[in-house]
Amino acid sequence: MEQIGSNHINELIRQAVEGNGTAFTALWDMYIDSLRQFIRKWLPNLDDLFVDDICSRSFEKAFRQIGSYDSDKSQFITWLRTIARNTAIDLLEQEDRLRNVVVSFDDETKQGSVAAGLPDQDASPLESIIRNENREETQNYIERLPLLYREVARKRMIEGLQYKEIAQELDMQLNTVRTRIRRAKALIDNMREEEEEN
Repeated sequence: MEQIGSNHINELIRQAVEGNGTAFTALWDMYIDSLRQFIRKWLPNLDDLFVDDICSRSFEKAFRQIGSYDSDKSQFITWLRTIARNTAIDLLEQEDRLRNVVVSFDDETKQGSVAAGLPDQDASPLESIIRNENREETQNYIERLPLLYREVARKRMIEGLQYKEIAQELDMQLNTVRTRIRRAKALIDNMREEEEEN
């Protein structure tokens, strides 16, 4: 695929390096299925939510680091897979640490992954804070998110829709909505912390 449309891909990468979120979203659309297949083949025991989380985090890292991508050293998909492999290793190590300290009272979730057991509709402290702040500030945080997370974050944090409602409105899988909202909240949390430090 990369050889057939290499000029088009290179142009999208160039635009993404310049901060064009639409170009990066186009790269997401072109490569997300391939990245999912790679992760599922490499780690066949992961559930779909965990795979989606790895993909989302990998594309987020790629967006932040795209200026370091060198087409002379590797193809874009190879670069993405390296990021995804490292992200997966980090997440699995983190989950393993959590599994050693998390005690479950629900027999059904004892054998499941930590990611699969994340609450669906409960508002986190961060989400509660954001909802109580003025709308303009909240919107400002959302507009600073990578394009991939903006719409779901807006629907959850501004419009107050439930996860299932967002999935229906955007014609998206529920697990994808959960993953993107969780990542959006984490990114906003990081933005808030950086502002507080400055």
